[in-house]
Amino acid sequence: MNNKELEQVEIEVLIDSIRRRYGFDFSNYSQASFKRRLQHYLKLKNINRISDLIPAMLHDPATFKTFLFNLSIPVTEMFRDPQAFQVVRQKVVPMLSTYPSIKIWHAGCASGEEVYALAIVLVEEGLYDRCQIYATDFNDQVLKMAEEGIYPTERIKEYTLNYQKAGGKRSLSDYYLSRYEAVIMNSALRKRIVFANHNLMGDASFGEMQLIVCRNVLIYFNQSLKEEVLQVFAESLAPRGYLWLGTKEDVGLPGLRNEFKTIDSRQKIFQKK
Repeated sequence: MNNKELEQVEIEVLIDSIRRRYGFDFSNYSQASFKRRLQHYLKLKNINRISDLIPAMLHDPATFKTFLFNLSIPVTEMFRDPQAFQVVRQKVVPMLSTYPSIKIWHAGCASGEEVYALAIVLVEEGLYDRCQIYATDFNDQVLKMAEEGIYPTERIKEYTLNYQKAGGKRSLSDYYLSRYEAVIMNSALRKRIVFANHNLMGDASFGEMQLIVCRNVLIYFNQSLKEEVLQVFAESLAPRGYLWLGTKEDVGLPGLRNEFKTIDSRQKIFQKK
């Protein structure tokens, strides 16, 4: 057995150990992404071999928590892909405005920047008081960050530029308070958001959503898990509900092509038939 084959065995043992000890099944996670994050963690902790990590992972839940946080480090920003938010204003908001109440599931919300960006859009379009947003992630550490809504001041210039490009109607500063080297999102903006732990790799679906947002999450899953998650989304959407994915993702999978129609192919916004 060569070194590459031995490493693969170690990875499989690690994944099985995590599943049996903590209930998180990463067997359908993109192996390239998992391996890349694992190698980063080993380097960060100065651990030479995967097999040296396994005992610590099994016997020390704190080790698993730090590994889990490293595995799901969010790559996100407020109003990321501004053009996509413009499309939501133009093509999704008019339909949402016809509902007396609007339920939204933001799956894989990470540290919450994009949840608050969507909330700002809904405020400016006069819909927010009718909305209930369920923002979920499997990582409790990033969920805590999202619920607190505190972000470094150094990123606000970038977020403000994104907001302007996304068709913002006011000043982004209207939605946060500055404190020292950080900003905190207004409490009024947070009142319609429920943050909760939910694992797309196995937890049950939500029901009757008018909009599901899951951007740049499916790219970390293998084909089998992508199909499972997309099926969960299809089951969770109300008829004519919208699914908003990342620009590198799609619903063009066997069994799902006929369940959705494309609203915007570039920004990957779809509507359940």
